[in-house]
Amino acid sequence: MRRRDFLPLAALGAAASVLGQDAGGQEPPHPDRSSRQAEDAHRPADGATSPSEVVYHTKVPVRYEADVAVIGGGIAGVAAACAAARSGARVVLVERFAVTGGDLTSGGVANFCGQLTGQGEVFDAILADLRAFGAIEAKRPVFHYELLAVVLQELLLRRQVKLLLHTRFVDVRLDRGRITEAIVCGKSGPEALRAKQFIDCTGEADVARRAGFATVKGRPEDGLQLPMSMMYFVRHVEPDDARPHLPEGWFEPVRRKEDLPMTSIWPDGPRSNALKVKIPRFDATDTESLTAAEIQARRRMLEVLDYYQRVEKRPWRLDHGAPIIGIREGARIVGDYVLTVDDLRAGRAFDDAIARGVFYLDGHKPDDDKRTYILSHAEMQVPPYQIPYRSLIARDGNNLLGAGRCFSADQLALSSARVSTTCSMLGQAAGIAAALCVERGCDPRQLDPAEVRRIVESRGAELAV
Repeated sequence: MRRRDFLPLAALGAAASVLGQDAGGQEPPHPDRSSRQAEDAHRPADGATSPSEVVYHTKVPVRYEADVAVIGGGIAGVAAACAAARSGARVVLVERFAVTGGDLTSGGVANFCGQLTGQGEVFDAILADLRAFGAIEAKRPVFHYELLAVVLQELLLRRQVKLLLHTRFVDVRLDRGRITEAIVCGKSGPEALRAKQFIDCTGEADVARRAGFATVKGRPEDGLQLPMSMMYFVRHVEPDDARPHLPEGWFEPVRRKEDLPMTSIWPDGPRSNALKVKIPRFDATDTESLTAAEIQARRRMLEVLDYYQRVEKRPWRLDHGAPIIGIREGARIVGDYVLTVDDLRAGRAFDDAIARGVFYLDGHKPDDDKRTYILSHAEMQVPPYQIPYRSLIARDGNNLLGAGRCFSADQLALSSARVSTTCSMLGQAAGIAAALCVERGCDPRQLDPAEVRRIVESRGAELAV
């Protein structure tokens, strides 16, 4: 399949067409009669229960109990869990991969964006441990993402956070707007996690969506999300050892510089580089579209690498690609307050501020693969701005907070606030608030925001604008 044919199919709602083909781009064989008969045997008879109505009889035991359940172990989830645990709460953190850190580790994004100082004590502890491991550069916010995975793991364990790795969030049990349990599934099978307070740090607002709470995604006119990116890594070798990886006849190799998608080349230690390639027009909240994005990303990885190997004659060999594509935007919870781009441009201060952002409006256009932006460069800069506590509270729920890139904001506001340093601040504030709720026997909306802000600032977060 040629790229020009693939991309239209990969638009939202069309990913299923792509997935009907095998890796070599050929149509799969038609099922034989026996396989069609097997399919027919699984179709319900007239009047029987349809597949979407099947009632499963697997019992889901309540295996875990906590004061605070954090779903999603990216930087926001780690900060939330660490902050809640420091406040004395019993915390369980659910993470679908083998390591925490999300895009920073599994996604291979080995660079902190935003301001490194004044983010709060959790981020300070992460930086201190990275320095102890010699895993972050002195003059640039570039770090060793494999060592970051170890640093985050050990920080969580020191704070006695219970980790559930290789564990996917599946669903919630809901009682009149209150989440009572999260259904998770790891190697032990489906199990329930009961908690008093929940924090959605999934990036795609999975908890809120499963609960039926209001969420939004993408730009208003068509729902297109900020584009994803694929990170991969090359080693510098001797010219005699350098050879192209992409065989003739595979995919659509790039032969001219002007045909390259947006590609960033980053340092990655001695004799090594990281490459980041823009992958637009996919939906991070849709199973088939996200699958198609991963397929397209690895094709583009090799097409772009082939250009540098064959055309520019760079002595590079592929070392590895990140296990997951990097996601800038999934779905966002509709909170008690929706942070807007106008708030950012005004450098707005809030009485219930719990975090501060400083990064520019980094909104790549979602409908092409070039280095194009939603805004002009003159419009992208913003002054320091505050993020209110109300933007963490799920509007439709009683005991759900959202932190990280699924907090309540419009798309352009998110394009700034989604960076790792700000997400860490949001997570720390959510963890503090959730633990306070447990201590007070109340829910997030009933807390005094001034008390949350006071603790946030006492733990090293600089909120002044």
